[in-house]
Amino acid sequence: MPCARGFDVLKAVDGLPEGSASRSRLRREVLDLARDEGLVEAAYSYRIVALDAPAGEWLRAGGEAFHAPWLLPESGRLTALACASCTIGAGIERRVASLVAARRASRALALDQLGNELLFEVSRIAQDRMLADARRRALTMAGELRPGDPGLALDAQAAVLRLADAAAIGIELNAGLLMRPHKSTSMVLGVGIDLPAVSWSRCQHCRSRARCRHGAAVAAAA
Repeated sequence: MPCARGFDVLKAVDGLPEGSASRSRLRREVLDLARDEGLVEAAYSYRIVALDAPAGEWLRAGGEAFHAPWLLPESGRLTALACASCTIGAGIERRVASLVAARRASRALALDQLGNELLFEVSRIAQDRMLADARRRALTMAGELRPGDPGLALDAQAAVLRLADAAAIGIELNAGLLMRPHKSTSMVLGVGIDLPAVSWSRCQHCRSRARCRHGAAVAAAA
């Protein structure tokens, strides 16, 4: 079960442009805070799981079943699912809470936003690793769904985390389907033979898509 932890994800987001001078200064402060206090414990785990049965509206893999017709390709053959879990640990969420308690709202908000960017970057790194793994097997990878987004119901979360072995990197799921640490995510991607690029993205129904930095990155990668 491939997994990685302890890599420097702060370096990857350092230097990204910000709007105003004040926002850039605040971002620099929280970047330094996260590094100096060791707030980030980046980790991911994943597994490429062969389908138990030919692909249909319900995809069955590793003893789990997903209603995910978006992953059915227009051509080629879907043969497996890549399931991944990612986290940056609980350090940033705890520090955000302490800043809120100290009434330092702007710094708390900037640190929380940085946490989201870091989690997005960990997801990207995990996807790159899965894609390289699929290519070594002479397979292609296309489409990305996350439990709770359009295309995959939230109640698929537990199955995705089981297949990705999320427990190996410390991710837990409570009865309300909320992950801990909160700055964690999971995803499912299609893997198979000659899969074409998809024409949709998990962000296409989001009202913030036009102004979202992450949405633009997802669209560029599709």
